[in-house]
Amino acid sequence: MSGTTGTGLPGSPTTLFDHALRLHQLVPDEPLPRDGYPFPDDALHRRRGPKAPKDRHLAGKDIALILDMHFARASALPSELADVFHDVYVPIHHNEHIAAAAARVDIERARQTGRWLVRYGTDRCSVTVGLALLAVVGTADDIPLIQTIGLLSDRFGPLAAHAFERQTGGVEALLWLAERVTGWGRVYVVEALCRLDDPAARPWLLRRACDGDFLNGYFAGKVATVTRLHEALAELDTDSEMVDHIGRLLHLMSDCGGMGLTLAHYPHSRVVLEAHARRVGLLSPTTERYFTIAVLTQHLTTEPSEAAGCTAAQQEALRATYLEVLDREEWTQAARAGIAADDNRMRWLADHRAPQLRLRAFPDREPDAEE
Repeated sequence: MSGTTGTGLPGSPTTLFDHALRLHQLVPDEPLPRDGYPFPDDALHRRRGPKAPKDRHLAGKDIALILDMHFARASALPSELADVFHDVYVPIHHNEHIAAAAARVDIERARQTGRWLVRYGTDRCSVTVGLALLAVVGTADDIPLIQTIGLLSDRFGPLAAHAFERQTGGVEALLWLAERVTGWGRVYVVEALCRLDDPAARPWLLRRACDGDFLNGYFAGKVATVTRLHEALAELDTDSEMVDHIGRLLHLMSDCGGMGLTLAHYPHSRVVLEAHARRVGLLSPTTERYFTIAVLTQHLTTEPSEAAGCTAAQQEALRATYLEVLDREEWTQAARAGIAADDNRMRWLADHRAPQLRLRAFPDREPDAEE
């Protein structure tokens, strides 16, 4: 299935595949603006769709029944399914009922049906069902098709990730997609890479998995664990990209309670924090680096030592190391430049840093008298 198929006839509804492809061609190496929203079928989905059944085990049974009835007719064409799923609840994750329906029919027929729905569907409901079929019966030939629709990752990321997770060559496909999705889509793709635990993905996971989005907190600890981060710290001496990424990981793990693994429960927190604190001070200052070590310093200042997986003495040593970097003249100037540029991270520090965290770049904030 080609990823370069042209658009439909003039006046015909735009397929979601063509929509994704057009946006991708505008930014071929980046996530789609606004995750591709609004979709071409937006007018059909402005009102809330069918609700999920109260019994979650029943989700997808209506879809499976429709598929069974369709496949029971040997002459039925994939196009007959184009509009039939709009009024039923369509799960966006892998679903056992839909998978079973795909397994009950000739595999090639299920595959061709999935391909048609993904490539030519103009309604997100039918495209989702087509992708669910390909997630079960797709082959390596479907990778470009799934990658393109997967760029609309908030909706199609879960099934695209599942499809690649079970395919030969799926790691490379996931890495391609991971570079081009953010938000929830990135969660689905990175978690799939962590489950695969393939050595080919380790360099990317060590350096690029976290893009700074709050939702990265769902997988930051998984990345640290799967990559055996504590065993790779020697690479920090020659890899500034990895230093910055570890800073993002540590920042996320300092504040992701209820989402993922926190520093308090990560067994190598102290070792990784110490390595980062030693190395980041050897790099030139940037707004991101300043912000990252400032929020880590705030965590070390306001939280008990066990929240960072270390003793009180180790916590104080880490705090002192980070503060020494933050108080350097060139780092202070970098922060003030960020303030002057109205950088949102610097605004956050100006408004929300702990009063007891004294930073030269923010001289107007004094500790409360009782502190």
